[in-house]
Amino acid sequence: MELKLEDLVPVYGEKLLRYATSILYNHQDAEDVVQDVFISVYQNQHKFDGKNLSAWLYKITYNKSINKLKRRKFLFLVDIPKNTLKTLQQEDTSDETLYALSLLKPQDRALIYGRIIEGYSYEELAQQMGKSLTTFRHRYERDKKNLADHLDFNCEVKGAQI
Repeated sequence: MELKLEDLVPVYGEKLLRYATSILYNHQDAEDVVQDVFISVYQNQHKFDGKNLSAWLYKITYNKSINKLKRRKFLFLVDIPKNTLKTLQQEDTSDETLYALSLLKPQDRALIYGRIIEGYSYEELAQQMGKSLTTFRHRYERDKKNLADHLDFNCEVKGAQI
């Protein structure tokens, strides 16, 4: 199966950018990661098994985002630039929720963002992150509780109770 970037970028470009931004909280770094993702897809399309293109793209984005964080050699700080929040924000996502997400570890942000804001199933996210479904569900429940603790109350994001 040949993957054509001119078909992939319009469909996945913005989604992957939001996802990378949710992990990195830096719009410029997220743009770099997404560009690297599409280069990697082009160079490694022979490795794609043809099963779930979306999961494959998100997994590459996740791995490249985490690697970018590791290269920074410092933890992300809570002071988030306004343009980053605007890139992340969906119409039903409050500033309080985005702030609470910013307090979580990058891997945990990616998990919560994918499940609640993007609406992916447990199975899709487990596949994207390369984890077993059991491990993923346990981690998700822990992360969800941490997010609720940061919010200090239960809130709704796109109809999903946290």
